[in-house]
Order: sequence, then structure tokens, then C-alpha cells
Amino acid sequence: IIRVQSPDGVKRITATKRETAATFLKKVAKEFGFQNNGFSVYINRNKTGEITASSNKSLNLLKINSGKGLRMIPREQLGPSSGLQPSLLFGIKSFEVFRCLDAERLEFLTDVLGRLHVARRPQFECRHGPLGKCVHCVPLEPFDEDYLNHLEPPVKHMSFHAYIRKLTGGADKGKFVALENISCKIKSGCEGHLPWPNGICTKCQPSAITLNRQKYRHVDNIMFENHTVADRFLDFWRKTGNQHFGYLYGRYTEHKDIPLGIRAEVAAIYEPPQIGTQNSLELLEDPKAEVVDEIAAKLGLRKVGWIFTDLVSEDTRKGTVRYSRNKDTYFLSSEECITAGDFQNKHPNICRLSPDGHFGSKFVTAVATAGAERVLHIKGQRLGGFLEYVKFIHCSTLVPCKDTVTKSLMKSVSSYEFISKALFEDIDKFGNEITQLARPLPVEYLIIDITTTFPKDPVHTFSISQNPFPIENRDVLGETQDFHSLATYLSQNTSSMFLDTISDFHLLLFLVTNEVMPLQDSISLLLEAVRTRDEELAQTWKRSEQWATIEQLCSTVGVQLPGLQEYGAVGGSVHVATAAMWACQHCTFMNQPGTGHCEMCSLPRT
Repeated sequence: IIRVQSPDGVKRITATKRETAATFLKKVAKEFGFQNNGFSVYINRNKTGEITASSNKSLNLLKINSGKGLRMIPREQLGPSSGLQPSLLFGIKSFEVFRCLDAERLEFLTDVLGRLHVARRPQFECRHGPLGKCVHCVPLEPFDEDYLNHLEPPVKHMSFHAYIRKLTGGADKGKFVALENISCKIKSGCEGHLPWPNGICTKCQPSAITLNRQKYRHVDNIMFENHTVADRFLDFWRKTGNQHFGYLYGRYTEHKDIPLGIRAEVAAIYEPPQIGTQNSLELLEDPKAEVVDEIAAKLGLRKVGWIFTDLVSEDTRKGTVRYSRNKDTYFLSSEECITAGDFQNKHPNICRLSPDGHFGSKFVTAVATAGAERVLHIKGQRLGGFLEYVKFIHCSTLVPCKDTVTKSLMKSVSSYEFISKALFEDIDKFGNEITQLARPLPVEYLIIDITTTFPKDPVHTFSISQNPFPIENRDVLGETQDFHSLATYLSQNTSSMFLDTISDFHLLLFLVTNEVMPLQDSISLLLEAVRTRDEELAQTWKRSEQWATIEQLCSTVGVQLPGLQEYGAVGGSVHVATAAMWACQHCTFMNQPGTGHCEMCSLPRT
């Protein structure tokens, strides 16, 4: 039995020692569903020792024995883009990190050594030359706890890829490492008894689960590109006093302050339909969710987390906020932890060391609340001990306790569900390790803090305007997205660079999702221009018939757009054509002059 590891997981293939390499590769192709030339198989994990389709070489000759682990890479993932690019050495904090902007390819950080290069230290009597190394200045491993504890500030949790290096850095090079996802469901197909709930045995019953404190974290830092991204989201609470919710859209990049660390960079916040009060939030069904994800993907972004507010004004004159989340109360309530676990279940982290192809999640939680100084700040968090906890959310019903917000309880809603026995390990007041029954489970046991920062030099994926386009789903504030607000926005932003005017995340979503003239099928060129910051490409799209129609619709609301005549759809003056025609006040249809009723909806002109 030979293990073949691919980006989709590990599969076991039965073969004999005398079997030729060509025959074995055919079995691999059949097992993974590839064509014979659609992949490459390597003997070593660093993509060396490729196995060719030779009928003269046997597996015994290639030294491939039972239990051997091979690596399979699809052809489309081979090439210059998949190569590793170690960073330059910058002293003691220099990391050999793969500089990668694609979220999926961050998985290849598992191939990087990530060692910390330490300069010569004369105090330890380093007597060798500048190119030599000794036991005092040998590079440290990225999971070295002593080094992490002496950073400023100290790092309590190593990065996920440093944890991978720890698992695969032994003598066996992680040959038998498998990060398996735990299943809490009853195994089906047991023939020794009646099916559950009429019968159960130790073979089909899920094992008891023990929760352990997580020593690593999938994301090490949350960074908002600029203050405007967060301020526009917080303006809703400032104007209404009600709590608010939003999805964080951005990208995953390397975090240089932590060995092999990952940072979630937030470029925009999308606010779905919701009902917010001063003490509660209710999320409504969002019919545009898939379209938003699709547009974000074309802009090079993805959903990296969620954010919500928990703010109560304390003194309006001083601008202070009530300090309600602290060590004496709670940091995340059990209901919020269940919601975060559900989101993390829906956004798994790709991991090739897992047989399922995914392990854990990089989906983060951000809370806008008050700090100890009673001023507003944003705290980043996610669930640690996450793996087992969210499996309970996925496989059973997890509900908050009635008497306290800091504990959750597993409860079966029907006789057909089986709740696994759950335990958690903790340290008592005497410093002893103890195991307790996780019914109920204190949710603070699961929380991992993530630093939230803003860059010294702000980054702008989207342009910043003094008169920005309204944000979606803010009708309660009187801020609506329609062609009147679009015409007002375009008339107030008279930048000579069309790309700067159109580079607004909420504006692009409106152009795609509006009901009058959605541009979902014709906006790909504009999204590519925004993603690559290509002004010439944006000007090409501006001269299209679709944008001329948008301008014509904007002109019917009584707001004159600058340069409208220059980019008419038919090449002539749009002013003359629209002066004679009139727009219906009910359906915005452009009617011919001399008619008293709309040709589309048959309603009167006035």
C-alpha cells in the first residue's frame, strides 16, 4: 500500500514491488480522476525525484516500498508561480517566507524552512568567521518557544505553518503526520444491531472528545488597510446607537513579525441585510451573497472574517464608551462563539496534510467594543480548541446556557441525534492539569486573541472620497443606493482619473446588483481595471454602451454629469436626445415626447 498525497488529500493505492512505474501511474490517474499526463508524481516532498511513465523500471527498483509516501501535483500547479521565493536576510527577525498573495497558495508555506537567522554573538564566544555557524548562532526553528516568548510583545501562539514545521521536522520528516478532522456522527452500515436510535455499539459510536488548548493560530494578525474602512462601518452606530454587523473582505498575506505568520488584510466591509437594536442583532437572508463573493473574487479579494459592534455610549460629552467586555465579565458570549464556529465551518482552511484536504479555518472574528481606557477599539479573535468545538456545532445542536453568557451546552433536538461525550483539559488554581466534563463548556477556554492593527502608511485598494457612495442596506439612515445617489456621487467627484472615481467597493456592487440595469455580464473589464489599477483599461470600459446608458439614466434624475456629452452611446449629444424624451417617475422608462402615459407601466406622466 502506497500513500499518494495531493492538494485534495491523501489516498492509498495498492501495488506490488514488481509493478512497473507506468502501470502504477495509471492507477494513480484512475484514483484521482486525472488524464495520464495531467499530473506529476514525486518521490520526495520537495518535488524532486519525479516518477516517469517507464515500463522498464519497477517500483522495487525505484525504492518505493509499502507505506512509502509520494507527492502528486497537478500540471496546472507546476511552473514559476509555484516556486518558493525566500525573502532576504534582515538580521535576527529575517524569515525564509514564501511571499504569496494567493490565499490558497499560502498552503505552500509548509515547504518553507522558516528558520530564524541569528547574527554572531560575541558574548557567547563565537570564534568562527562571518560565514561560519556554531551552536550559539545556528538558525532557530520557527516554533522555538524561547524565541517567541522573548519577542516584543511576546507571542503566545505559534503560527499554523510553524506548527506544521514542528510536526514535519523530525527524523521521519512527517511521514506519518495526518491532521484528521474529527467526526461526531454515528458511523452508518453497522450490521450487528438495529440502526440508531434502536441500537448502538462501540464500533459505530463516536469516541469521546477531549478539548485541548490550541498552541497555534491560523491567522496571526488582522490589519485594516486604512482608518476609513473601519470608520465608515462604525458611522452606523454613531448615527443610530444600534449595533451593526459586516463581513470583512480582503486577502491573506505573510505577517513578517512572526515566523511563517499569516495576516488578514481587510480592504472593504460588506454590510448584509440585518435588524439591529441597542442590545441585539438579527441577520436576515441575503439574496446577493453569492454575487458579492463573485465580484470580490474578480477584484482579488475574498471573505476573511466578520465584524460586529458591542458599543454603549457612556458619556457623550467626553466621548467615552461603556467598558463591558473584560476578564471579569466575558470577551465573547456563548452565542457569539457559536456564530463564529458556524462561520469557520463554512470557510475551512486548505491543508494538504489532512486526508480531507482541509483543516481548521482562517476565518477571523473582530469586535468593535470599548477598551480599558473606555474608548472605542477593535479586537480580533477566533476560536481556539476550534477543531473539536465547531464539529459539535456541525454535528449536533449547541445552545447557550440560560443562566450565563460564558458557557454553552450540547443539547439533542431529536432522538435520532447522538451527543458525544466531551471533556476539556485545564489547570486548576494549584497548577495541576485536570480533566473536566464539558457540559456546560466555558467558552473563554476556546478564545484566541489576534492583534488588530492599522498600517503607518495607509494602503488603498479602493479610492477614498470626501463624498463617498452610500453603503448598501442602510435604508434606516435614509442612505439609499439608487441612480439619484449615483448621479450625485459622480457629479461631486470630478477627478480627471475615471479609475479613482469608479474604484469604490459599494459602487461596484450597486452597478452589478441594481434592478434597473444590472451589469453583471459586462463589468468584468472594469473589475480587472480596478484590480490592476489600469486607467487605460478603465477608460476603455467607460466608452462602452453600458456606461453611456448608466449616464443617461443618471441624467433623468435632474443631476447633470460632467462630460456626459463626450461619451454618448451613439456618438452624438445625449443632452439633445434626453431633452425631448421624458423618464417615468415610477419605472424610470425613457418615453418618446408627446405621450402622457408611460409606454412601459401605463401610469400617467405626472
